[in-house]
Amino acid sequence: MVRSMLFRQGMATLLLSMLCTHSIASVVITGTRLVYPEKDSEITVSLENKGELPILGQTWMDSGNIYSTPSNAIAPFILTPPVFRMDANAVQSVRMRLVGGDLPKNKESVFYFNLLEVPTKADIQVTDSSLQMAFRTRIKVFYRPKALNGTASEAIEKLQWTLLREGNGFVLQGYNPSDFYVSLAEVALVDGNQRFTAEADMIAPRERHNFALSTLKKAPASHANIKLSAINDWGAYVQSTQPLTQ
Repeated sequence: MVRSMLFRQGMATLLLSMLCTHSIASVVITGTRLVYPEKDSEITVSLENKGELPILGQTWMDSGNIYSTPSNAIAPFILTPPVFRMDANAVQSVRMRLVGGDLPKNKESVFYFNLLEVPTKADIQVTDSSLQMAFRTRIKVFYRPKALNGTASEAIEKLQWTLLREGNGFVLQGYNPSDFYVSLAEVALVDGNQRFTAEADMIAPRERHNFALSTLKKAPASHANIKLSAINDWGAYVQSTQPLTQ
């Protein structure tokens, strides 16, 4: 009954709710990312309802599809409980357990934890002109095998950068030689007092990723470098200045 109500109320506005920020939602997830060590049989996700009304919550995992729903999401994890009610100012723990999947042992894998929250209908005065909104929060989950080389913090400083021509412009290519994902919040090429910013993204282990420099029109000087801000396991921003290989 609760699951059916939650699905009907929440899924109708799921796509719209993807545009909502974390600050609008009532429920706060402890941390901006989760790390699941291979040695642990399960991990716990802590939630807190900081709103003034009860909510119905539904959780699921996906493997990278931002449009996933509980009915079509694919990921080798079980969440318990998948559906729950949270009163105002209450806390809720959700257990996450790996239940299979042939995951790589020599590098991290990334998945996503989803939380859909819907205000309980009984606690809201519904009028003909009212709109009941569902809010979705989605954060990264890094599955971390125990036999990886180095640490996630060291991976940030191991990034390698190359400037490549692409058509009439340039792209900044980042290479991550480590066994860990590196999540970037900011990345820019700095040439003297000029700063050329690219849209930040995540670089997978032992892969390359191109960052478009739309405002860079000519090759920079030989002393140009890369300024970046990466996000560590605790959600803190780590600043780094790195050389550019020309």
